[in-house]
Amino acid sequence: MSGHVIRIERVSPREGVVEEPDFTSKGYRLGDPAHGNAKHHAEHTVYVKTLDEAAELIEKGFSLWMTAKGKRASLISPQSLRIVRGGNTKKA
Repeated sequence: MSGHVIRIERVSPREGVVEEPDFTSKGYRLGDPAHGNAKHHAEHTVYVKTLDEAAELIEKGFSLWMTAKGKRASLISPQSLRIVRGGNTKKA
């Protein structure tokens, strides 16, 4: 749990694509678990500026929007994400 976050990746990415956290003009997009099945709705989106902040929320149960070139963004559950910190890998 120590160290700067280098990347956040999907444990089982879609075949043939490299997925990355979706970064918008507001920051990285996450879904708030407090809203259950509606966490994917825009009004429940939480934005953070850094991967470190995103990792903190993922560890608290937030889902992360991931995207790949030419693919629509998908909301990925924290159990399906891997946080990579300074050479160490930690599954969220």
